[in-house]
Amino acid sequence: MAEPSRNMEVEKLISYTDDLVTVLVEPRDLNNLSYCHQQKLSMSSTSHSHHQDVRSSLQDCEKKVDACKQQIEEARSETVSDAELDLLQRGLEEELEKERLLKEEFRAIGEEFNDLEQQWISVQGQKKTLQKIEKTKLRAQMILSMYASVTNIVPDLGEQTKISGYIVDKDKDAVEKFEYDTSKMTAFDICNGVWKIISE
Repeated sequence: MAEPSRNMEVEKLISYTDDLVTVLVEPRDLNNLSYCHQQKLSMSSTSHSHHQDVRSSLQDCEKKVDACKQQIEEARSETVSDAELDLLQRGLEEELEKERLLKEEFRAIGEEFNDLEQQWISVQGQKKTLQKIEKTKLRAQMILSMYASVTNIVPDLGEQTKISGYIVDKDKDAVEKFEYDTSKMTAFDICNGVWKIISE
């Protein structure tokens, strides 16, 4: 009866270490950051293209306004009918309104572009932070793996009030749980207990 129970403990330990490794190397945050970065580049490219189109339209509109003003001046210098003058004046007003709208759109695109730049700066900061976190996780994983290899002890990192874990004996195919209550034992006694487990 002891052998099946021992196998179940080994399976639990393997499952626990698999879960721990999964937590330590979870790439989801980095994937989300990469996706955000790609979206920013796409939006920036579209905004830049739209910005150029609006600038070109604005320049065309300014040329039309200048031409319309010149026509009005030429019409005033010549004796033209009031109907022609009114028509030219309406044309000028329409072009001026188009110019005003284009300037507003140009300003809005500039603000959007500035927002994208701020988002890019923020994304870069988040990327650096995530890279540091990944390095810390990898280092912790390597340290935990080294401790387990040297001491045959896998600590239970989820327990905050107690020092606990599992002793793995590969030769005997056995797993034994240990636990020390920090409120009832001194750090010295706990340290001696852990050393005793390792040396057995």
